[in-house]
Amino acid sequence: MEAARREDAAGRPVVCEVPPMAIPERPKIHPFLDAGPVGLLSEHYVVWDQLRPHGGKVLVTTRELRCLQLFDGARTLREIQTDVMRRLGGELVTVESLQALAGRLDEAGFLDGPVRPPSCLGSYPAEPRKLRRLLDELFAAPGGAGVPGEPRPDDSLRAALVPHIDYARGGPAYTWAFREVYERTPASLFVILGTSHYSQHRFILTRKHFRTPLGVVPTDQEFIDKLVAHYGDGLFDDELYAHTPEHSIELEVVFLQYLYDGKRPIRIVPLLVGSFHDCIADGELPGEKDDIRRMVAALRAAEAATPEPVCYLISGDLAHIGPHFGDRDRLSRAALTHSEKQDRAVLRRAEGAAADEFYQAVAEEGDARRICGLSPTWTVLAAARPSRGRALNYAQYVQPDHNLSVSFASVAFYR
Repeated sequence: MEAARREDAAGRPVVCEVPPMAIPERPKIHPFLDAGPVGLLSEHYVVWDQLRPHGGKVLVTTRELRCLQLFDGARTLREIQTDVMRRLGGELVTVESLQALAGRLDEAGFLDGPVRPPSCLGSYPAEPRKLRRLLDELFAAPGGAGVPGEPRPDDSLRAALVPHIDYARGGPAYTWAFREVYERTPASLFVILGTSHYSQHRFILTRKHFRTPLGVVPTDQEFIDKLVAHYGDGLFDDELYAHTPEHSIELEVVFLQYLYDGKRPIRIVPLLVGSFHDCIADGELPGEKDDIRRMVAALRAAEAATPEPVCYLISGDLAHIGPHFGDRDRLSRAALTHSEKQDRAVLRRAEGAAADEFYQAVAEEGDARRICGLSPTWTVLAAARPSRGRALNYAQYVQPDHNLSVSFASVAFYR
C-alpha cells in the first residue's frame, strides 16, 4: 500500500498516511462497547470502549442506542433502517442519520475497521504540535540522547530494544535507541515485536494500520501474508482483545512517525508476544516449544523473501519489582541496587546477542523480577541473529513511596 502525502495545518508534509476510509456499508461495532445513561431520567447515553477506558466517548439518544446495537457487520445501513423502523412502529429513521451515527462511532474508534485508533491518548498529547514538542523535549532532556544527527545508514543495525514505559517516567530512555535507528538503518519496514500485556496467546498479529495524532502508519500486508503462510493458523485468534488496549507497539510507532515525518514513508508489522513463563517452569529453552520455533522460522522466511532492508524493534522493559507487583517488602536502597546489578548482568548477556544466553540470564532467577521484555527480545535475537549488541542507556524508575520500580534500557544489535 502506498502512503499518501498531505500537509497539516502548519504546512508540514505528513507521510505514513493511508487514504481516509469511507464508512462501511455494513458497519460493525467493537464487541467490548458499553453504555450508561447520562442521568437517572435521561434520554441520552454515553457509549465507551471497555478496552480503552481513556479513549473517546460518544453521546447517543435512546433511539440511536437501539440503532447501534444492530451494527453487527451483517446488516447494511438500509437493512438497519428497515429493522429499526419496524421496531419503532414505523417511526421515520433516515439512512443519512444512520450514516452520521456510524461516522461518530468511527471517529471515536468504535467501529471495527482497517485502522486501529490510539489507546494511549492522555499519556501523550492528542494535539500533534504538542506531541511533537514533547518528543523534541525528550531528546533534549537530561538523560536524553540529544538531537539526532544526519542519517548515515550502513545496514549494520539489525534491531533495537526500546522501552515501553510511559513517556512521563521513561521517555528520555527511548531516545537512545531511536537516535541509533534513525541514524543507522536504511529500512522503511519496521517489524515491531511488543510485550503482550492482555492476552494469554503467545503470538498475536493484526492487519490494522496504526493511527496516532501524527497520522496513520500502514501495516505491511505482504510481510504479514508471508508470516502467516510460514507459521500457520492462530495468529489472529485474540487480535481485538490483545491489540486494542495495548501500548507496547503504539508508543514505538509515535517515535517512528516523529522521526520520519517528511523524510520517507514507513510501514510496520505489529506482532505481540506473550509470556515465556511456561518455558522457565518446564526448564526448557524457548526454541524447544513448537509455536516459538515456528515463529522464529516464519520471521526468518518472511524477511528472506522481502527485497528490502528490515529493521526489528523490540518493545520491552526490564524488572518490575515491589509490593505493587506482588513482592512483600517496600523497596530499600539495597533491593534497588541488587536489581540494577542483576539487570546489568542480563544486559551483558544481551550484548552477546545469543538468544539462549540472554534467556538463561533471566531463567536462572526464575524470572523473579518479572522481565517483561524477555519474550520479544529472545524472539528477535533468535530470528534476526545479530552478532553483537551494545547497551546505549539504562534507567530505573522508582515510585516515590517505594511501592514499585520498573527498569528499562535501550540496546542496539548489529550484524
